[in-house]
Amino acid sequence: MKNFALIGAAGYIAPRHLQAIKETNNNLIAALDKFDSVGIMDRYFPKADFFVEFERFDRHIEKLKRNGTHLDYVSICTPNYLHDSHIRMALRRGADAICEKPLVLNPWNIDALKDIEKESGKKINTILQLRLHPSIIALKNKVEAANSNQKYEVNLTYITSRGRWYDISWKGDESKSGGIATNIGVHFYDMLSWIFGAVQENIVHLRTQNKASGYLEFEKARVRWFLSIDENSLPEAVKQKGQRTYRSITVNEEEIEFSSGFTELHNRSYEEIIKGNGFGLVDSEESIKIVHDIRNLTILKKGEKHPFCS
Repeated sequence: MKNFALIGAAGYIAPRHLQAIKETNNNLIAALDKFDSVGIMDRYFPKADFFVEFERFDRHIEKLKRNGTHLDYVSICTPNYLHDSHIRMALRRGADAICEKPLVLNPWNIDALKDIEKESGKKINTILQLRLHPSIIALKNKVEAANSNQKYEVNLTYITSRGRWYDISWKGDESKSGGIATNIGVHFYDMLSWIFGAVQENIVHLRTQNKASGYLEFEKARVRWFLSIDENSLPEAVKQKGQRTYRSITVNEEEIEFSSGFTELHNRSYEEIIKGNGFGLVDSEESIKIVHDIRNLTILKKGEKHPFCS
């Protein structure tokens, strides 16, 4: 049984980490969040110590260490711009880190983390759960088996409606979240580069507070992508069903079904991390560079646009 601490216990994604720690038969000994709406912990680890101040949390971790309780992992579910700071804290405490995506906001942040990973001898893991999804694995195997010089034609569409709260929260602040392409799209870019190889071209056609769209060319694919948190972007048929999310990936006009099977992927991620097979800094580099460039590239009107990008 491994000992875990969790930073960001009141966040949206924290319950998946709590469940993964529990389902892998491990123990949460301490949690931190500046917000105290963490009653969800009673379902999983009611005896875990909880703190709303980093300093008291840090002091408690030090006390446990001095009393012979070893901290094996720190799970990080905090706002994106704080990830690298909390990762450094974990490694300096002698623990491996498990950090939600995006691991960091900028490529040079990864370079800095490589240094502390080397200095500490500990491992930085990130959650790239789409790489564990059966449909995505099957697609990767199909692409590799084809061994063709012809590029696949891919359309990626992800619309997940968000209310007015989104813009007021840290997620609506690009300096903290990295913007929409980073916050809701980074795992898709990771998936695409994992399957289709290195990026050869990156063009941005649309970039606003609640929408982004562009064209990515990989070694083995030409991808038109569209992301939105605006419910007005939803196809009419989806609206009529009362649904607020639309997710679609087509490869050579064939739909890749991956809407189901998400609930257990954090558990699978934790299982692999504990075995020593977690995704690390090198695995994250390509997607972090993609989203950094999307944030900073000049908007172009030319080129192949996604059908939703009017």
